Amino acid sequence: MFKIKFWESGVTVVLPDGYIAKMKSLLGDEYEEFIQSYDSERYYGLRVNTSKISVEDFLKIFPYELKPIPWCESGFYYRKDVKPGKHPYHAAGLYYIQEPSAMAVVEAVSPQPGDVVLDISAAPGGKTTQIANKIGEKGLLISNEINPLRAKALVENIERFGIRNTIVLNESPERLLNSFRGFFDKVIVDAPCSGEGMFRKDPEVCYSWSEGMVKSCSKTQARILDVVFELLKPGGLLSYSTCTFSPEENEQVIDEFLKKHPEFELIDVAVSRFFSPGRPDWDDGNPELSKCMRLWPHKIEGEGHFIAVLKKLDGDDIKYSNKKIKTNTSKLEYFYDFCKDALVKPEDMDNITIVGDEVYMLPDFLPNLRGLKVLRYGWYLGQLKKGRFEPSHAMALGLRKSDVLRCVDLKSDSEEVLDYLRGQAIGIPESLYRKSGWSLVCVDGFPLGWCKIAGGNFKNHYPKGLRINW
Repeated sequence: MFKIKFWESGVTVVLPDGYIAKMKSLLGDEYEEFIQSYDSERYYGLRVNTSKISVEDFLKIFPYELKPIPWCESGFYYRKDVKPGKHPYHAAGLYYIQEPSAMAVVEAVSPQPGDVVLDISAAPGGKTTQIANKIGEKGLLISNEINPLRAKALVENIERFGIRNTIVLNESPERLLNSFRGFFDKVIVDAPCSGEGMFRKDPEVCYSWSEGMVKSCSKTQARILDVVFELLKPGGLLSYSTCTFSPEENEQVIDEFLKKHPEFELIDVAVSRFFSPGRPDWDDGNPELSKCMRLWPHKIEGEGHFIAVLKKLDGDDIKYSNKKIKTNTSKLEYFYDFCKDALVKPEDMDNITIVGDEVYMLPDFLPNLRGLKVLRYGWYLGQLKKGRFEPSHAMALGLRKSDVLRCVDLKSDSEEVLDYLRGQAIGIPESLYRKSGWSLVCVDGFPLGWCKIAGGNFKNHYPKGLRINW
């Protein structure tokens, strides 16, 4: 019997006997070092939103000590006693709180500026926000999440990060084939798994583990890969990852896939130097499996992961045309009135469309989305209401201070910024006292949300569902 103590809660959990026996058999002499890692506190990480601020500038303003994560240039460890989720910079989307090992997945597949990328199991948004930072505004990201409740968290994180060129879908992998066959430069499959690598982080995962779950996950993983390979362009890269140790969900899934799809090959990637190789001896001995990566908690400062990157050598190179959503532009007069009143360069707001009563700025390239459940068509700007346009929180977070005519800029260490995040009224700067209209609220120059000033009164428009109680 081996127990894990969860340091944050004080809860003690017994590791499953079947899991212990399996890891002893797999690891042999290495088992004792591995199992003792469960007596260590886990590591905490955050990743800088480089679309909003450079790493160098972030380190100048962040008030707590950070230590670089070796495999991610924008990733940093922070101490357990630090609470970065309770800092206004988090509300401004300057960073994403993410387990350090999880950052390796996107680094391994290395999306490039302008790439077209699919994150097929995207919630809650860690990998999606990391991809968006790498592909820039000229790329296109399709973030898909089959679970509607998890998709809500995905949308929230995308909007907080100020990402403009991401389409969010709520679909099964199979349903994507009709629209995206041979479409993507990169596909990221963070597969559902038995979660053994997260035992040190989440006691609930320990309770739910079983050998039957491992086998069930293995079948699901193989089914997903048998669909998504068709979504890649020739020369495209497929990243497969899990947060589990079981060979049945890792090397064996990859080997089975390669046998069925000889047009794919495993490739070496730059970040592999930080991690242990895959284990061919835990499958049928195929030496190519050593190109996979295993992240062991007793060898790195992070939780357990498995990563494989595969390249598609050939296939159909399908050409896609840019699809336009038809819209009644006459209905946009209230939106353009808002832009003239609130923005420095209203003419920059182009490629605008209406879906229902919601206004979006579409990505430069829009694929055929017919028949798909779309949660976001790009940058969600706001809603047309009777006789007016109301800007969204997503619009505020996607702007910069220099984009707007009116701004209330608060200090990160002030009580006023916390009052704003609580949904309370705050003082109006003298320069805005006699002005009326929508104004951007910022923290140290970074957008937090909207307020509305009228007749010397301040109306707080920070979303009720995001307001803090501390």
